[in-house]
Amino acid sequence: MPNRLPQNQTSGKCSRCQNKNLSGIYSALSYKQQLVKKLIYQFKYQPYLKDLSQTLASIVVECLFLAGKNTEEVWQNSILIPVPTDKKKLKNRGYNQSKELAEELSKILKIPVVTDTLIKIKPTKPQMELNKIEREKNLLDAFCINTNLAKSDLTKFSKIFLVDDVYTTGSTMEECAKILKRAGAKEIWGIVIAREG
Repeated sequence: MPNRLPQNQTSGKCSRCQNKNLSGIYSALSYKQQLVKKLIYQFKYQPYLKDLSQTLASIVVECLFLAGKNTEEVWQNSILIPVPTDKKKLKNRGYNQSKELAEELSKILKIPVVTDTLIKIKPTKPQMELNKIEREKNLLDAFCINTNLAKSDLTKFSKIFLVDDVYTTGSTMEECAKILKRAGAKEIWGIVIAREG
């Protein structure tokens, strides 16, 4: 489960990820499994099963613990930041699934969730409908830092854990991490329910 390293790779990043803003990714399940896809789909889309956040967060935490990531060193001076959604999607769904997941993770891991720092400022097409290049273009200038917050607000944390439901090409998390790094974040990791590949 920890940022799955390629064979013969000892550092946290493979050669194709050296210039990325994300330090690594923690994923609990494989997105190739049909049951996993179905659960996440029902969490994000109709019938909008918001309560799945508790079960899915428990699975993520269990996998973190099994991977030995339950030490104080991992979570010390850290925060969880959910990947934000745009206003139209929030209105249609009634909730941000990443925020719901982050709040459940926070209850178990005992680290705070910060929801007002990273915001989404433009609507985007669903990423699952696009290829890798289209995904990157789709997300360009979609996120920003809340201008009401001081830049120093992010620099005081040793790690930021970006929370989302699925990691596919990594375009969403990479774009969010880029914005957070520009605002002074030191180290950014992703936490997701499932990862493709």
